[in-house]
Order: sequence, then structure tokens, then C-alpha cells
Amino acid sequence: MAITASMVKELREMTGAGMMDCKKALNETNGNMDEAIEFLRKNGQAKAEKKAGRIAAEGLVRTVVKDDKVAAIVEVNSETDFVAKNADFQAYVTEVAEQAAATEAADIEAFMAEAWASDNSKTVKDALTEKISIIGENLNIRRFEKIVTDGCVVSYIHGGGRIGVLVEAAADVVNDNIKTCLKNVAMQVAAMSPKYVCRDEVSADYLEHEKEILLAQAKTENPDKPDNIIEKMIVGRLNKELKEICLLDQVYVQDSDLTVAKYVEKVAKENGANVAIKKFVRFETGEGLEKKEENFAEEVAKQMGN
Repeated sequence: MAITASMVKELREMTGAGMMDCKKALNETNGNMDEAIEFLRKNGQAKAEKKAGRIAAEGLVRTVVKDDKVAAIVEVNSETDFVAKNADFQAYVTEVAEQAAATEAADIEAFMAEAWASDNSKTVKDALTEKISIIGENLNIRRFEKIVTDGCVVSYIHGGGRIGVLVEAAADVVNDNIKTCLKNVAMQVAAMSPKYVCRDEVSADYLEHEKEILLAQAKTENPDKPDNIIEKMIVGRLNKELKEICLLDQVYVQDSDLTVAKYVEKVAKENGANVAIKKFVRFETGEGLEKKEENFAEEVAKQMGN
């Protein structure tokens, strides 16, 4: 497969690796972008995560919280940033979030088929079609998630709706201090983008895959070191990575002397409470589209049944 300059440029933007390294990686993997990223990682030339390259869609993330017990988060996409800033579109996305907070639907298909709360003669899908015709641009209700808890759930919106977070905690005391603490944890999630709440959630498959990557990196960087030293290096590096991807292990951004777990423990103790982070949901506008590399117009057509 012929390797083009645009392919090299795209891989460079996604990994931060050098131009010649990207070209070599694409040649070695016959132009397969995912395999090229793996190649660069194994050779220590790329970061563990892709950089935020192309965002496939504009839009907004919105959250709704009811009585600290029920919450919903939605992402609604538009084609342009201009529409995302439109007051009519923003009001519509808030309505979609309210709908999600009340829904019993388990997936987006069921959600689209249910009655629209503000006009039961329409479905959610009908209301979306109507909004598309009014705004004059393709719109897409991409995803939603709802949390119902016996403890406490809080939300945080960053960048005017570019990122939204829900954090759920088991808590036997729910006061302003506890809610502020959870809001700070939600801000941490928005900023640091963890993958898991704690190490117990990390799958064995993920750990094995990362060990393989780290082994290849360590051998490339230290070809003369014996295997037992390499093994110790891998354990250290994997532990460092887990501290970055597990929320409770992360350094708390507002006080670097504490981890997130220690911060929550401290606030809980000060308030005579037992607090445990159970779950978080983080939506970033366009990230789903980017990962799936789908055509936005095609996806809208699919959702609208065209």
C-alpha cells in the first residue's frame, strides 16, 4: 500500500511521534493506522494514548441532576460549532437531558422511539427530525447515560459543554461539604480522563496487553539488561500507568500531597461520613465518532432511518 503524506501527518498528530518514525511505522504495517500506533508504542516513540486528533463533530454535552439521587448525561452533535452555540440548539439539548433523566430506555434505539416529553404525539426521533428542519443542519443524539443511586450523584460541565461528567458515590451523609468534594472529583475526571474508578476494575486482558507493550519498550531502550531487571522495570512502569488511569490512585490536582482516594477519605472523616466513589461517566463531544471513525452524515441518516 502506498504511504501518503497525509497518512504520515495523521499518524503524527495522533501519536506525537516524529515524521520519519511515523513513515517507518506505516511502511512496517502496510498502512494500517491502528497497527502503526502499536508499532510506535512498542518502540517507545508514541504515548500510550492517541492525542485528540480530529474531532469528528461539534455539539454539546449536558447533564441533569434531580435531588442528588437521579442524574443523566447526554451528547447531542451538530455539524458546526456555530450551531452548537445557538441558543435554540442549547435549549433543545437541555430538553434531551431532561428526557434522559426520566427515561426507562436502556439503549439509544429505545430512547429514540419513546414519546417526547413536551409533546406526547411525537417520539424523540420525530422531535429531532423537526429540530433538524428548523435549524437546517444535521443533528444527532449520540448517547446518554442515567444514574439512579441511594447515595449521591453530582455533575460537572467543562468548557461550556465540551466535556460533561457524572460522579456517583455511596454516602451515609450528604451535605454541602460532601457534594463539594464529589464535584471536585468530577472536575478531576474532566481534567485527567481516568479509565477506571480503581484497580479492581482493570481487566486482566488490559493488563496483559500493556505488559506486552511495556516489555517491548523496555527491551528496545535497554537491550543489554537481563530479563530479571527488565521484569522489575515493567512492574514499576505498569504501576505508574495504573496510577494515571485509575481515578482513586491519581494525584489529586488541587492538592498534590493527596491522591483522590485520600482526599475523599479526608473530607468524609471531617464530616463524620462514609463515602465511596462507585462510578463516573465522562462524555467529551465528538470522542465516540472519532474512535469509531464513522461518517457523521451516514450515522445521522442511520439514526433517522433514512
